[in-house]
Amino acid sequence: MEYRHLGDSGLKVSTIALGGWINFESKIPEDEARQIIRTAYEGGVNFYDLADVYGYGQAERWMGAMLAEYPRHTLVISSKVFHPMSDDPNDRGLSRKHIMESIHRSLKNLGTDYLDIYFCHRADPDTPLYETIRAMDDLIHQGKVLYWGTSNWDPALLEETVRLCEANGYHPPRVEQPQYSLLYREYVEQKLLPVSRALGIGLVTYSPLAMGMLTGKYDDGIPEDSRFSTEPWSKERFFSEENVARVRKMAIVAGELGVTRAQLALAWVLRQEGVSSVITGATKVRQMEDNLGAAELKLTEDVLAELDRIFS
Repeated sequence: MEYRHLGDSGLKVSTIALGGWINFESKIPEDEARQIIRTAYEGGVNFYDLADVYGYGQAERWMGAMLAEYPRHTLVISSKVFHPMSDDPNDRGLSRKHIMESIHRSLKNLGTDYLDIYFCHRADPDTPLYETIRAMDDLIHQGKVLYWGTSNWDPALLEETVRLCEANGYHPPRVEQPQYSLLYREYVEQKLLPVSRALGIGLVTYSPLAMGMLTGKYDDGIPEDSRFSTEPWSKERFFSEENVARVRKMAIVAGELGVTRAQLALAWVLRQEGVSSVITGATKVRQMEDNLGAAELKLTEDVLAELDRIFS
């Protein structure tokens, strides 16, 4: 496993991370979930990414209980705040009230005294930016959070955030979490990366397999029990005959390298300077094992050129 700095910070995260978005919301057996985490940990994964809204705390509770088996100093645990957690008008967003109440709830769910990284899950146009920044800075001073970051924030907003932090002596965000894959790349490469690099902000990217599209799972259509079948919005985002043809061509490249398409897709994300880690999901141990295989895979310029040709 390779470990990279989180932006300009001293924190090092494994290039492969394990996320708990949909897979740890009681949707897989507990024994299987525990074995997935064990496989990840023994494979060198130190970064585990969650959010309060994943299962409305259930994902935090599940993974927190399982991570308690390992020494805390060997783990980098993150969670997020923003999305509504109830119908109450203050139980959402990035106000000081919601941030302060949410951190306590997440810490309790996870069974830990602090989060290594706390993300603002989305930008909040209803809360002054200064209020959000000050609240995150206070959490760092209180020792409840070590580093803070953002997820799906516009590059211009990141620039404004860092400017306000520097002007007022506040801890700036050290990480941004965007979507990034062979099927969703222009925004990150053309708009986000130039800004994040200049600001010293690392990227920990999600959905590297385009919600399963890049694995070849949909080569012959959409299985009844698949994500594209149960979540139509994900199908609309990535499924098309053109993309099916691209992924089939990708299989030839992967075959020549002796790797799976999932491993090739993950290695492609990690080849990008400025990416600190890629967040993966798994519902089966073999999927986690497959993800780990991408950590040491280095792609040649010829392979990168061929992938550019296929996905152009």
